[in-house]
Amino acid sequence: MLLSRYLNKYYRKYWYLYLIGIIALIFVDYLQLFVPEFLGQLVGIFEDAAKDGVFTDTMRTDIIKIALYTIGIGAGLMAGRMIWRFTLFNASFKVEAGLRHDMFAKAEKLSVEYFHSNKVGNIMSSFTNDIDEISEYLGFGVVMLVDGFALGLMCFVKIAILSWQFLIILLIPMVLIVVWGLLVEKFMADNWTKRQKAFDELYDFTQESLTGIRVIKAFVKQKQEIRAFSKVAHKNKDVNVRFVLISAGFDVVIEIVIGLLFAMNLGFGGYLAVTGETINFLGIDYSINGRNLVTLIGYFDTLIWPLIAMGQIVAMYSRSKASMKRIEEYMDSPEDIKNSENPTILDNVKGKIEFKNFSFKYPSRDTNTLENVNLVIQPGECIGIVGRIGRGKTTLVNALLRIYNVNNGTVFIDDVDIMNAELKSLRNAISYVPQDNFLFSDTVKRNIAFSDVDLDDEKVKFAADFACVGNDIEGFKDKYDTVTGERGVTLSGGQKQRISIARAFVKESPIMILDDSVSAVDVKTEDTILKNIRELRNGKTTLVVASRVSTVCHLDRIIVLNDGSVEAFDTPAYLLKASPTYAKMVYLQELEQEVEGR
Repeated sequence: MLLSRYLNKYYRKYWYLYLIGIIALIFVDYLQLFVPEFLGQLVGIFEDAAKDGVFTDTMRTDIIKIALYTIGIGAGLMAGRMIWRFTLFNASFKVEAGLRHDMFAKAEKLSVEYFHSNKVGNIMSSFTNDIDEISEYLGFGVVMLVDGFALGLMCFVKIAILSWQFLIILLIPMVLIVVWGLLVEKFMADNWTKRQKAFDELYDFTQESLTGIRVIKAFVKQKQEIRAFSKVAHKNKDVNVRFVLISAGFDVVIEIVIGLLFAMNLGFGGYLAVTGETINFLGIDYSINGRNLVTLIGYFDTLIWPLIAMGQIVAMYSRSKASMKRIEEYMDSPEDIKNSENPTILDNVKGKIEFKNFSFKYPSRDTNTLENVNLVIQPGECIGIVGRIGRGKTTLVNALLRIYNVNNGTVFIDDVDIMNAELKSLRNAISYVPQDNFLFSDTVKRNIAFSDVDLDDEKVKFAADFACVGNDIEGFKDKYDTVTGERGVTLSGGQKQRISIARAFVKESPIMILDDSVSAVDVKTEDTILKNIRELRNGKTTLVVASRVSTVCHLDRIIVLNDGSVEAFDTPAYLLKASPTYAKMVYLQELEQEVEGR
């Protein structure tokens, strides 16, 4: 069996299915061995009839008995096969489902940094191809494993009882097959890993191209993408063909050995049965009659499948072992973002936010994005955050959500260090509208009600009106049941932004973050949304990251970031004197309005 701490718990959970299935499979294997005996008995009856020249009633009765026994064996085989197919395959599917669930649960625990440094293709390949390989091994692989040993062993015992001399001939290819399998196993595992990596690259390229299909079409680069895809696909083809050739070559060697062995036994045994001679070979006398020869050939014919299974199980084990290794690497990935030993549950959050000597550096960078940030936001304040591009505005608000770990004692909500706060309660206290305005491929209603799937229609519509997107939705053909498409592809940028705002608003959290979330709407709509925020979120803390000064000029206070630090934090009127960055942004926006006015 394939051993792993991520599989062992499922073996313990579904042991009874495997036990019943293996018992049923061994029972079927045992019943199969009666068929060669019945064939041998039939041949013996006809040999006796031909020798005596008389077909007696006893012979006729014996034939009827054999026929009835054969029917009974057939019924037993059918029942046994139904049982082992249901139990073993059912167990493998249950393990597959459980393992895939564990992997998805792991994905939700991994930090954003993990997904930045690992491609989607690698992860999805483990969720699909790798798990499929393991499931196949735990289902059909178990069948081949049991047949290879149980049926093979029973066949050897039967052959030894019938003619131990012929058993010696069978042992030679068995040893060759085992040695061949051990030699090829590691080589096949390495090539399977290369095959999986090639598939990862193909998946990555395809996913990226389809996601960016509008850009490709806009720049008329379809042929360029097709040529690039051809290179990746050609590489994938070469790796797969190489693996198939190795696998086929491995099977061919085993088939040749089995075929030669079958021909040798049939020819050698047939000669002895027809001539009645006894031949001494290497000090061993060989002789056999027609009845025993038919039985022996029947046993050997039954033995062919276990011999083939022993060969195939090596290839299957190699693939599943390589796949399990990839899954273990994924499951063993460190969970950077997790609760402390005794986390504090944030309850009845007022919305006070404090940064104390807060500095932050992304894992992939050498320098700090933010340096020594010190500020206090009082409960219920509506705060703007401005600064030039790349000055740390998004980094500052993301720190509150603990997307990345921060230094202890630097960020507080209601005087609780967020590094000691329970993650669930921390994130429940914050409504978030991200820059990219990600929407799920679902209905508009379910996107808005993402925080509570049981939310009633009135609250959903109220949130849509709050975000000034209600009229747009009512104009859709299916209204709130309109499917947004992947990442909201069927909607405009402004519609996606406003639906994201509605989704955050309906959560009714004490803290709300809008990260440059009104950049794609017109000034009038922007003013309406900000007015709604001031009125309907009165008494709740709101942070508004903006690129335009006009977005935040009517808020309580504004944080101005410059070169990774807080240049100023005060009311809009005071900032005109205290912050050169803010004054320049105001001047440039006024100049822009004058130009547009011409």
